[in-house]
Amino acid sequence: MIAEVSHSASMSFPILTALIFVPLFGAIAVVLSSNRRPEWTKLIALVSSVGTAGLSIWMLASFHTSDGGFQFTSQHSWIREWGIGWHLGVDGISLFLVVLTGLLFPLVIVGIDPHHGHKRYLAWLLLLEAGVMGSFLSLDLFLFFAFFEIVLVPMYFLIGGWGYDQRVYAATKFFLYTMLGSAFMLVGIIATAVLAKNSLGYVTFDLVVLAEQASFGTNTARWLFFAFAIAFAVKVPLFPLHTWLPDAHTQAPTGGSVILAGVLLKLGTYGFLRFGLYLFPEAAVWAKPLFLTLAVAGILWGAIAATMQKDLKRLVAYSSVAHLGFIVLGTFAFTSVALSGGVMQMVNHGISTGALFLLVGMIYERRHTRQISELKGLQSVAPIFAAAFMVVMLSSIGVPGLNGFVGEFLILIGSFDNARWWVVVGTTGVILAALYLLWAYQRVFHGEVDEANASFPEITPREGMLLLTFIAAIVFTGVYPKPMLSRIEPSVKVLVAHVEERSGRTFEPDVVEVKKAPAAEEEKQEGH
Repeated sequence: MIAEVSHSASMSFPILTALIFVPLFGAIAVVLSSNRRPEWTKLIALVSSVGTAGLSIWMLASFHTSDGGFQFTSQHSWIREWGIGWHLGVDGISLFLVVLTGLLFPLVIVGIDPHHGHKRYLAWLLLLEAGVMGSFLSLDLFLFFAFFEIVLVPMYFLIGGWGYDQRVYAATKFFLYTMLGSAFMLVGIIATAVLAKNSLGYVTFDLVVLAEQASFGTNTARWLFFAFAIAFAVKVPLFPLHTWLPDAHTQAPTGGSVILAGVLLKLGTYGFLRFGLYLFPEAAVWAKPLFLTLAVAGILWGAIAATMQKDLKRLVAYSSVAHLGFIVLGTFAFTSVALSGGVMQMVNHGISTGALFLLVGMIYERRHTRQISELKGLQSVAPIFAAAFMVVMLSSIGVPGLNGFVGEFLILIGSFDNARWWVVVGTTGVILAALYLLWAYQRVFHGEVDEANASFPEITPREGMLLLTFIAAIVFTGVYPKPMLSRIEPSVKVLVAHVEERSGRTFEPDVVEVKKAPAAEEEKQEGH
């Protein structure tokens, strides 16, 4: 079962705790640093984020590939009377999301200039990193909720303090939507712990104990599942709860958009896997048609809305709604192939869409506009910039050989047997993605350059190194996804087995074994 914890991969050094506290202490150090020495402030932030990245790489290198259980676990009692503990663990489902978080933040700190309020900006970024790390690593419901809520505060201030014209409106909308979803989850968490006492004999918020040992009535489990699902649907965001996302992305500063697309939205899709399917497998199976329908609706609506956008950043924002719909589609297909593709696509979307927002931010820094109609012929004056945009755009479309193709292909092929007609309809989103992204590229980069764009600067060496990091990940993952899949699949298979056992349903397709003909029979056939 997924509750099995790998002790073979455990360390005497509490690496998961360090992944949370290094950026947290970094944020405190930034706040306490002198205003007279801004270079020291950035150095502290950079050392903290790079240190966190180093820890995440160390964890990845030490991770046991064939182990589907939780590794590097850290478990201590916190509030004993209420059964709340400091319980952390990582498996193949959360591994690369943690690594992506560790690597993305130092890139944002190095590559993006907030222009003002550097000290506060860096402090909020590091606090945000600590919250995201805690959310991906928590195996206690109360602890997860605490980190899930901590994430809201720095993101609210990043959008409201360093965003664009309507930043306060967008930040408030983001905060209210997410807080409303979190209110449902808080009720669900408390109810889950209290109701589980009937079968356990004691109150606990430990995810593994609740998922493996507690039992709930069918209707009770379904209500509890929806309490969690509403919060995760808002965070994804899943259609029709997506309306906060385009505003938040459009008004957020470039660094905020990169982090929001890269890791924050994944708290919703990850939450469905870690808490929805694992805690309430029967309820998740029962709700399958609803969430498949919402996923496909999001794919189509996001793609159609993206096609109609005049603001380049808003176009990329709506494309996120469509891409995240594919991840939800794979999640509720309940096969190991589809779920592996969904987990991989969480990471791939973070890389590709994060890079797109970075490129759009560079365009705005140069031209002070994101209106597609005001951008034309940039390829003739900045061919290297155009080439980088092309590679990232093609990965977002899902062109074979780049990372976006691998995840979407696994989702579609893994979902076909269990969600055939949803897959057939959802596949049109791939075609629409090519339409709106290629059309936008044509209008921005092709054609005769006008006077306003004639002096558009080429990419700088620092920007080039930053983008090269994203492009290297895009190409490597697209050409050779095995290192990721070999670590994701064992945990996904354990989760699927858990869902099948608890729901009494079978989702994995039958495997037909093809036996090789005996040598003598082969020779006889060759003779004929």
